[in-house]
Amino acid sequence: MKNTLLYLVTVLIWGSTWFAIEFQLGEVAVEASLLYRFALSALLMWLFCWWRRLPMRFSAKDHGFIALLALFNFALNYILIYQAQQYLTSAMTAIAFTTMLLMNIVNTRLFFGKPVAKRIYFGALMGIVGIVVLFYPDLDGLDFTNASLIGLILVLGSALSASLGNMASVRNSRAGLPITQVNAWGMLYGAVGLLLLVLISGTPLTFSTTPAFIISLLYLAVFGSVIAFATYFALLKGMGPEKASYTIVLFPLVAVVLSTLFEDFVWTGYTFAGFALVLLGNALVLTPFAKIKALLFSPRPQLAP
Repeated sequence: MKNTLLYLVTVLIWGSTWFAIEFQLGEVAVEASLLYRFALSALLMWLFCWWRRLPMRFSAKDHGFIALLALFNFALNYILIYQAQQYLTSAMTAIAFTTMLLMNIVNTRLFFGKPVAKRIYFGALMGIVGIVVLFYPDLDGLDFTNASLIGLILVLGSALSASLGNMASVRNSRAGLPITQVNAWGMLYGAVGLLLLVLISGTPLTFSTTPAFIISLLYLAVFGSVIAFATYFALLKGMGPEKASYTIVLFPLVAVVLSTLFEDFVWTGYTFAGFALVLLGNALVLTPFAKIKALLFSPRPQLAP
């Protein structure tokens, strides 16, 4: 029941954040918008830890891995995502981001020595084909000035960054580090890193006072960062990166529904085929052949005469 609730919260929140990001783009620079988001998230997390009187001391080694988590999950990942959504709809971005599932499995093998089952190769191939089909109408001869191709490359970079952040989170969990305090430090490190980036790059710290910008910022900071990362990292800790990654299969469904309703996302034959292949590929990656066989070929109960 607990894991079901964590899944539901994570999927609904992260499935809707893709649409909320759209209201952060345009008037305010991406780096500045993210700085506001994670500074607010860090403040809320630290206030909560102070209120609960949680211990905040960690070793220098642990701080190093928390900083890696912050770099990949709370900074680089979102810089690339926000940039990608300047070229793609939230639906397309969310679907392409599901490649993080495959990256999680490969990276779990590389960093923690977990073997890769044969079905994962078939699922990975199906997912890759799905991404190609989904973006095929917009990729005119692999022209690297093509907006869709630029957006796709940015999303894939974001997925890789998020996956590396997940590996840091798995390491932190295996070391027994508490999720709440780690997230508090991580969001603080992420905010400091974003501030340094803003200062070094000379990005103007402008702010929009429009209701859409402020409401979406609060939603992304409180729900998209503080709550969703806590529930997702709890799933990572309790179930491991592979089972927790089922959320990645489900949240694009929420994102696509919202994009269809509010962004005039247009469904085509390529969209249906690509989306279906991505979802099926991800499901195949996550579901052992024995379970698939049981679902398909288990005898059905007979009704009594």
